[in-house]
Amino acid sequence: MTVKKILTEPNKILRQISVSVDKVGEEERGLMDDMLDTMYEAPGIGLAAIQIGIPKRIIVMDISRDEDKKEPRFFVNPIIKNRNKIKAKYEEGCLSVPDQFAEIERPNTCEVEYLDYEGKKQLLKADGLLATCIQHEMDHLEGILFIDYLSKLKKSIIIKKLSKIKINRKIL
Repeated sequence: MTVKKILTEPNKILRQISVSVDKVGEEERGLMDDMLDTMYEAPGIGLAAIQIGIPKRIIVMDISRDEDKKEPRFFVNPIIKNRNKIKAKYEEGCLSVPDQFAEIERPNTCEVEYLDYEGKKQLLKADGLLATCIQHEMDHLEGILFIDYLSKLKKSIIIKKLSKIKINRKIL
């Protein structure tokens, strides 16, 4: 298992639409293991394959708060079947938009159909933070970042900050 480099905005790869996975085999499970290690190392609660430069419809997440009791989840080819009309706001951040946070409004519940780590079809009814995290990570599969939900002004301020951070890192 390997920790991979997480791509950060602005990066054109993050705006690509990810492609479906034909089957869950050894290669996909290895990728999911690497993604999980990368996410834990960051540290984060969710990661899409595109964030490490692989445009496949694969997501990993773990919203458990207990360091000693990890609860990893794996989603291959996830599809949201139902979204509640009732919305909830969560302060979101993103490993690809480091150190930036904003309140984003999303449906408070959703149902997602996906293949699990073993390639078995699953249906999950999610609410609260899990629903928010699933929708956030699934946006990555469509080339969407949480900052895209912000006003143009707020988004431009964040992009400017991120660009300065990248320039400063290159100078060091």
